[in-house]
Amino acid sequence: MPPRTSPVDLHDNAHTMDLLDHYAHDPMGGAAGLSQHAKAHLVEALRMRSDYFGFFAWQDEQAIGLINCFEGFSTFTAKPLLNIHDIVVMREHRRRGVGRILLAAAENCAIARGCCKLTLEVLDRNAAALAAYFTFGFAPYALDPAAGQAIFLQKFI
Repeated sequence: MPPRTSPVDLHDNAHTMDLLDHYAHDPMGGAAGLSQHAKAHLVEALRMRSDYFGFFAWQDEQAIGLINCFEGFSTFTAKPLLNIHDIVVMREHRRRGVGRILLAAAENCAIARGCCKLTLEVLDRNAAALAAYFTFGFAPYALDPAAGQAIFLQKFI
């Protein structure tokens, strides 16, 4: 039976934290695990955000995947957008279409909310994720190919 999705219930701390910590221990998630601060405050902080949307992927009664999204806004289209911030699939369930099911749940949420697009960041050496995203229809962000592709930058404060 294929996995099913359900909206994240932010009163279900265990599944959310287990999946995110699994991702944070992966080399593509930094390989360090979640900080004690994140473990203590993340779910409470998400509950306070009106722009958060997430979905679990389930195989039988086991949570095997998670996608965390935040609504943003496109000034160029004057419409909301949905940014995929985290996508997690338990290692033993990878390459079975779980990520695609989670992406479809996010896309359906975005369509229902009137969003103009989905956005995400991915590490440039995460070949498996890049291939999955390209197959799903994602493409590098460029307004004018002559101007180049957008790059993701950060500054810790």
